Amino acid sequence: MKLDRLLAITMLMLGRRRIGARELADRFEVSLRTVYRDMETLNQAGIPIVSYAGEGGGYEIMERYRLERQFLTMEELQAMVIALQGIRQAMDEREIGRLLDKVGAMLSGAEQTLLTDAAEQMVVDINPWGGGTQDKAKVALLREAIRERRIVRFSYTDIAGERSERLCEPTRLVLKGLVWYIYGYCLKREDFRLFRLSRIKALARTDDVFARREQPEMRPLTWESMSNADWSSPKEIVLRFASAARTKAEDYFGSSDSTAGMEELPDGSLRVRTRQPDEPWLHLWLLGFGTSVYVESPPELAAAVRACAEEVLRLYASADSLLSAKG
Repeated sequence: MKLDRLLAITMLMLGRRRIGARELADRFEVSLRTVYRDMETLNQAGIPIVSYAGEGGGYEIMERYRLERQFLTMEELQAMVIALQGIRQAMDEREIGRLLDKVGAMLSGAEQTLLTDAAEQMVVDINPWGGGTQDKAKVALLREAIRERRIVRFSYTDIAGERSERLCEPTRLVLKGLVWYIYGYCLKREDFRLFRLSRIKALARTDDVFARREQPEMRPLTWESMSNADWSSPKEIVLRFASAARTKAEDYFGSSDSTAGMEELPDGSLRVRTRQPDEPWLHLWLLGFGTSVYVESPPELAAAVRACAEEVLRLYASADSLLSAKG
């Protein structure tokens, strides 16, 4: 434990100009007396630590002392820092922070300034818009369960809205876009499954240890592989989006559907030709655009969307009648 702390302190100080004894004590959860002993131990090991007294004082390592970074170029180190900062908020901040300290320890003071400037020119943020606090806690629990090979228990709601209790042998965490998934062997389904963390409730690690199973090669994560829709025989559909909705249409079909054909019409609207499974979720998704989308073909899809709209109309008509009767 002491050796690990001494190494971590060294890495931290190599990446910082100066750090106080109290900050070191708080960071590593030790007493000030332990910090003083650690500084003496590092000095005896040949690491040139300088102590400064008074306000703004603390410890720092001599400027010319640094670890060799061998074959890493400055551009490669910049890429590492940008990527690490991007995932820092989604995972254990302390763990990623230690790794960033080690990267900083490879650089001189001037190089650290260049690295900071480069990192400020690009920001990678993989946190969901909601902040991702709940997912972050789940990720931490699942990482521990994977390392210790512990079965996890949770309540899961699938895409159809059906809830079930699951026991899972977790094998890997997957980040797709801004969404976390857990991949593992589901004891209920007796097969490997992919579970979306946002649909997992009451997640808990059990004391049961599992033996690693031979798992099939994981399929590429595409919309087809991650949804319950039948993609074996998708239908060709043609949609016309009003100009007010064309940006959303381009966001969706321009990135998630490489087979979609887009045609800008004279009135500013957008015609999209694509292949999709004729599923209830598609009807509801199109209905969400309101009057900003029109299904040109096939006619059965247009009829299905219209039927959904009529159901919504009947729902609100009956609710208005009920409110009038109560009034």
